[in-house]
Amino acid sequence: MKRIFASVFLILAGLILILPVQAEGKEKNVYVIPIKDDVEKGLYAFLDRAINTAEKENADLIVFDMNTPGGAVDAARDIGNRIANADVKTVTFVNSWAISAGSYIALHTDKIYMTPNAVMGAAAVIDQQGNTAGEKAESMWLAAMEAAAKRSKRDPEIAKAMASKKIDLPDLKENGKLLTLEADKALKVGYSEGTVNNMDELLKDLGMEDAKVHTIKPAFAESLARLITNPVVVPILLTIASLGLVLELYTPGFGLPGGMGISALLLFFYGHYVAGFAGYESILLFVVGLILIAAEVFVAGGILGILGTAAVIGSMLLAGEDVIQMGMSIVTALALAFLLIIIMLKVFGKRVNIFRKFILTDSTNTESGYVSNVNRLELIGREGVTVTPLRPSGTVKIDDERLDVVADGSFIENNTKVKVVKVEGSRIVVRPV
Repeated sequence: MKRIFASVFLILAGLILILPVQAEGKEKNVYVIPIKDDVEKGLYAFLDRAINTAEKENADLIVFDMNTPGGAVDAARDIGNRIANADVKTVTFVNSWAISAGSYIALHTDKIYMTPNAVMGAAAVIDQQGNTAGEKAESMWLAAMEAAAKRSKRDPEIAKAMASKKIDLPDLKENGKLLTLEADKALKVGYSEGTVNNMDELLKDLGMEDAKVHTIKPAFAESLARLITNPVVVPILLTIASLGLVLELYTPGFGLPGGMGISALLLFFYGHYVAGFAGYESILLFVVGLILIAAEVFVAGGILGILGTAAVIGSMLLAGEDVIQMGMSIVTALALAFLLIIIMLKVFGKRVNIFRKFILTDSTNTESGYVSNVNRLELIGREGVTVTPLRPSGTVKIDDERLDVVADGSFIENNTKVKVVKVEGSRIVVRPV
């Protein structure tokens, strides 16, 4: 019995000694996800995939390597919510800039670290013209920044001072200016957990120096989608599409301009589909619009063309990130296309080539040698007899040929000898002999 207890004791003691060693020997995994350049909806698609990958692989830590000048507010809101709901501990490594939307995203991670030359803040909402947005948008953004700061247990007044010039913090900023925190100030006010020179120092400070580091980079499709969905690129792409298709109307057959136009449209929908903006409904609506426009060429009336154009524009609005912004891009593209049509018509005198297949352009005119009636000039000077009274028109018989004539006067009786004095096309003028 004593031997049994001794054996059990030795086994338990061995397990106690072995298990901690195994636990300590388990390799930790850190996933580094870059947040670079502008913040837009295309970035959200990439970050969502990257975070899902880290969660499925049971990552111990996600580090967001951030260097961004900011971007779209709605994209930042979605990204912030996705990070806040991640099942993995998150850290923002501000590797230079976390401006505007970048600072909002950083406040949704569990910790923030900065390089010595890094800055964060200056998070005012601005419109497309670079002006400060209206009071309603500013109020919404202030509330969002405040909520993000409270969530990460940081001073909400500092977050609000980043978003509004009206917040007075004399120890940190001048009146009438937005708050931007350098690394030392951020550490002092609790907006940073530490200042490190590089990723290795960051991992060491977090106790992850021996962890296996996995860097997730955007796929080519995701990078292309980010480029295509950029608010600056969208109107350029639509302008290329409209100008290419307009030039194709003036080109025989199908050539380079038409190929450029269609390629630009395909890129537009591909990028917005990958980014998660365009669904099957917008693509289907676009295809239906093209079919209706093509049918208009063969069916007169104009209704199919109007419906097709409306369907194409509607599909672009559905595929866009923002309806107002997309509407402005479409108006810009259509205005440039209309201007090109005027230039082609007025300056170069070009006609739309595609309609030549459906419109009869040949004419039988006098200049080409065509006449509407035979001109009987050989009748001038010949004589005949009236078959009917001429009042002033009637019938005359000349050499067994009955002709419709007009009297050179008001009346000529029947059986009167007459002479042809003038022939004008089908009009034969006679006078009594």
